[in-house]
Amino acid sequence: MSDKKMTSSRRHHLKSLILQIAFELIEAERKENEELKANFLAELPALDMSGDLAALQEMVKKLGQTLDKVDEERYDAEAKVAKANKEIEDLKMKVVDLQGMKKPALKKVRLSADAMLSALLGTKHKATIDFKANLKQVKKEVKEEEEVGDWRTKVDEQAGMDGRKKKFQG
Repeated sequence: MSDKKMTSSRRHHLKSLILQIAFELIEAERKENEELKANFLAELPALDMSGDLAALQEMVKKLGQTLDKVDEERYDAEAKVAKANKEIEDLKMKVVDLQGMKKPALKKVRLSADAMLSALLGTKHKATIDFKANLKQVKKEVKEEEEVGDWRTKVDEQAGMDGRKKKFQG
């Protein structure tokens, strides 16, 4: 056994280091996102709120139209993604159909009749059934042994009209 088990203190130390590094990476990503947002907002022209009511209404209508266009593009993109996901799922199903289902190897399990019933019906049902008691009893019949003789003599006795008459009379 060349594999040595890691001690619990070593494992705990490594786990805490990994968590610390992950926390630092998440914090750096959050700061980067804030900087990107601030840069984007700085690039936007300042809204000129001075002017008459008609100019402001026109500006709001333009903003509404651009929002509608963005919503349409987003909806189209979502529809394309949903369609692609459905096609991928269909192709996966075709692959599974072509490969066929692999049947798992079944294990032999020896269960008594009571254990089978309790497994099927659960613990609520405590019925015991004696399956052997319900089986039909078959009595063995003793066959009468026939005399062993020459088969040709029986054929000769049954041959012709005399044999047929004996057959129907007896």
